[in-house]
Amino acid sequence: MEEKQQVKTTAIKGTEMARRVRGLVKQIYQSAHEAKAAGKKVAYFMVASQYDEIVRAMDVVPLPTENYAGLCAAKRDMDRFLLKAEADGYSQVLCSYARIGLGFDSLRQELGCIPENSPDGGMPVPDMMLGSSAVCDPRFKWYQAAGRYLQVPTYSIDCVAPPVQSDLDEVRDYYIKYQKAQFEGLIAFLEEQTGRKMDPERLWEAIRLSDEAWRLWYEIDRLRVAVPSPMPTQDHFSIMVAGHYYSGTQVAVDFYQGLYDEVKNKAENKIGVIPDEKYRLLYGGGLPPWHTLWIFNYFESFGAVFVIENVYRGYDPVEVPSRVKDPVEYLAWRSFLRFTQRHEKARSRSGNPTVERLLDYIGDYRIDGVVFHACRSCRATTVGQVHLKNLLGQYTDIPMMQLVSDMVDLRDYSEAQWKAQIGAFIEALAGRAAT
Repeated sequence: MEEKQQVKTTAIKGTEMARRVRGLVKQIYQSAHEAKAAGKKVAYFMVASQYDEIVRAMDVVPLPTENYAGLCAAKRDMDRFLLKAEADGYSQVLCSYARIGLGFDSLRQELGCIPENSPDGGMPVPDMMLGSSAVCDPRFKWYQAAGRYLQVPTYSIDCVAPPVQSDLDEVRDYYIKYQKAQFEGLIAFLEEQTGRKMDPERLWEAIRLSDEAWRLWYEIDRLRVAVPSPMPTQDHFSIMVAGHYYSGTQVAVDFYQGLYDEVKNKAENKIGVIPDEKYRLLYGGGLPPWHTLWIFNYFESFGAVFVIENVYRGYDPVEVPSRVKDPVEYLAWRSFLRFTQRHEKARSRSGNPTVERLLDYIGDYRIDGVVFHACRSCRATTVGQVHLKNLLGQYTDIPMMQLVSDMVDLRDYSEAQWKAQIGAFIEALAGRAAT
């Protein structure tokens, strides 16, 4: 059999801690296989659904299906899963994360075992699937569709936020009450599946660890205002693994403490990502091109460093009222506060919380240019992106560009076109710097 040619997909990292993340990723899938062997419960789950601590406190091992799709793309082993899903009738415009997941599940069912040479050993059959409405509709529909291949219980929750025009004082109690009820429904489902009751103290401990990890992550990003940049965006797309896939564990806290120490040292000693930082860039939105992360190093060859990003972010700290003594109510409060952090600022200026976040970054991080990535199969991060870019342009005159491909489907990517666009963008940055 002819060996598959290895193609470079990943980027050269700027920090030692980011280079250690590969081990964390491998451990995700190894832990799932070990849990199955030991008779523990394993659950497919969705990132940023606000229920991580609940899953951890119930001793259910989370298996992130979206992350697995990104891993397959980074390994350039996604086509067989994409094509299988499309052969089963799923459109090429459907979320490519979902297509990889559904294709994998379909092949595993057809073969009666995990497909040969699946990245990191593949995903074992879960005991349950936990969907949510957070971010996009495939998070509800994906696991329903997976029922074609998996006869396991599925439970989805709502993750809700009020419109920016809302009077937060008026709607706060309603949204928190509703979110709490959603979490309580999930807990009841997990109690039924595991045969054990939720321990409030274990939940509080998971919350404490999670909040500490997210606090450290926030402090790391605040260190990145330093010039030159002590940590680039390609590192972010690695280090986010600890926060999003190990939330509620000591592993995440220890990882971010180590990263904080490293980035702080680099910032204090003016150790930059590259020797000559000419331009500071903001990754303005769209899921990353997991199949072509080396593109960040290509920008660096022109002296342009991505210093902050607006996707897979850590949350800014929020302060839940001290009167909240119930851990489930705490989670509901925290979700509401996270989702509405920039509502008031948006109401007084742009009308768009994302634009406000980007404007904050442009000012704080001394941004010279913004790059967006339009993913053809991700409606949640792509529909409205041009409008967002145009609205942002009403408040800043820095150069902006939009690259088009997909987060994991390589068929929508053109290296020649990207390099031509990047060349023109660098010229715009240089021209602005010269004036």
